[in-house]
Amino acid sequence: MGVQMLAKGQLHDALSHFHAAIDGDPTNFLSYYRRATVYLALGRSRPGLQDLDEVIERKPDFTAARAQRAGVLVKLGRLEEAHIDLENVLRREPGHEEANKLYTLIEPLKREILEAYSSVRTSRHQHAILLLKNIIERCPWDASLRELRVEAYQAVGDVMNAIADMRVTTKLVQDNTQGFLKLANLYYQIGDVEQGLSEIRECLKLDPDHKECFQFYKKIKKVSKFNNDAQDFIKDKQYEDCVITAKKILREEKEVVEVQFLAYDKLCQCEVHMNPSEAIKFCNKAINIKEEARLYCDLGEAHIADEMLDEAVNDFQKALNIDENLQRAKEGLEKTQKLKKQASKRDYYKILGVKRTANKKEITKAYRGLAQKWHPDHFDGEEKKKAEKMFIDIAAAKEVLTDEEMRAKFDNGEDPLDPEQQQGGPGGHGFNPFQHFHFHQGGFPGGGFHGGGFKFHFN
Repeated sequence: MGVQMLAKGQLHDALSHFHAAIDGDPTNFLSYYRRATVYLALGRSRPGLQDLDEVIERKPDFTAARAQRAGVLVKLGRLEEAHIDLENVLRREPGHEEANKLYTLIEPLKREILEAYSSVRTSRHQHAILLLKNIIERCPWDASLRELRVEAYQAVGDVMNAIADMRVTTKLVQDNTQGFLKLANLYYQIGDVEQGLSEIRECLKLDPDHKECFQFYKKIKKVSKFNNDAQDFIKDKQYEDCVITAKKILREEKEVVEVQFLAYDKLCQCEVHMNPSEAIKFCNKAINIKEEARLYCDLGEAHIADEMLDEAVNDFQKALNIDENLQRAKEGLEKTQKLKKQASKRDYYKILGVKRTANKKEITKAYRGLAQKWHPDHFDGEEKKKAEKMFIDIAAAKEVLTDEEMRAKFDNGEDPLDPEQQQGGPGGHGFNPFQHFHFHQGGFPGGGFHGGGFKFHFN
C-alpha cells in the first residue's frame, strides 16, 4: 500500500503505511529505504538520513542506499562523509553515473567553501555572496553556510536577503533559539518591530528561560507598545499624547535608525498640529532615513502651518517627483498655490494674531482682546474709520475660524467670505460679507457710531 501511494504521489499517506510496515517488521531494510525516500521528497532530511543509516547498517552492500545517503550528505554540507560513501559505491559499481557525478563535485566544493569563509573574514563580502550562491545551490541544507551568507548580506546592507536565509536556518536546525534571536534582531534593524516581536516569542516558546531572548523581548515589546499607542493617538487626534509617546521610542532606542524613524514619522505627523517648527525638524529627520512621497506631503503641511508657502510648494513637488500619481501631493500643491494667492488678501490667522494650529478657545480669546482694543467707540475722526474696518475684519476672522466648515475652506486656500471666490469670479451675485454682521444699540458702554452703544452680532 505504501508503494502504491508513493507511485501516486500521495506522500503523507505513503508515509503512514511505511510507519505501519516498519512497526510490523523492524528488520526489513526495504521499508526503511522506501520511508527514507518519502521523507526526502517531503524535504525532511533529518529523519530521511536516519532511515538511510538504518538501511546501511542492516545491509552494508546496498549501493543504492549509499548513493542516496551521499547525495543527502552533500546537501547537508557534510562532504567528508559523502566522500566516503561515494568511494564505497564506486568500488562496487565503477560505472554508477550519479555517484561519479557527485564524486567529481566534492573537492571543488571544499575549495569554494574555504574561499567563501576567507572572503568573509577579509571583508570581501560581495565575492563571498557570489561564491555562496553556487555553494548553497549544491548544499541547500547546510545551516552554517546560510549563516555565513547572512553575515555577508548584513555587511553589504542587504537585510531582506539576510532575513530570508536566517528564516531557513530556523527550519534546518532543531530548536534553533539563536536563529530566532538573530531573526528578531534583523527585523528590528529594519524597523519591523511587530515581526521582530513575533520571532522573539518563538525563541521563548522553545526556551522560556533563554536569557538573551528574554532581555530582547522586554525591549522590543516596550517599543512595539509605544509605536502602536502613538498610532492610535494619531487616529484619535490626541496629538499631545502622540508626541509624548513617540518621544519614549527615542529614549528607548538610541542607535537603530530604522526604529528611530518610527518615532520621527509619528512626531512629524503630530507636531504639525501643535508646533509646526518642531514638525519640520522631525519630518526632515524622517526623510533623511527614508525618502518617501508621503513624508514630503507631511513636511509640506508643516511648512504651510508655519506659513512657509514656497517651501511647501517644493515639498509637494518633491513628493510628485517620487510618485507622480499621488493625489495627496497634487491636492497639497494646488492648496499651497491657492494659499499663496490668498496671502495677498485677508489672512484671518494674521488678523487675530494666532497660529494656523490654534484651537477654538485660543481663537475666541484672541478675538475678545482685539474686539475690545479696536472697538470703534474708543476712537474719533479718521482713526474711528480705521477702527471700524479693523473691527469688521476681526469679527470676520472670528466667524471663519470658529466655524469648522468655513475654516476648512480657508485652510484650503478659499476665502468663504470672498464674493468672487464664492460666485466663481467678478460679476457673480452678491455674497456680501457685511450681511453676516449687524450693529445694534446697547452692548458696549460709551456711545456707538451715532452716539449710542454699539454691539456686534453674527448670524
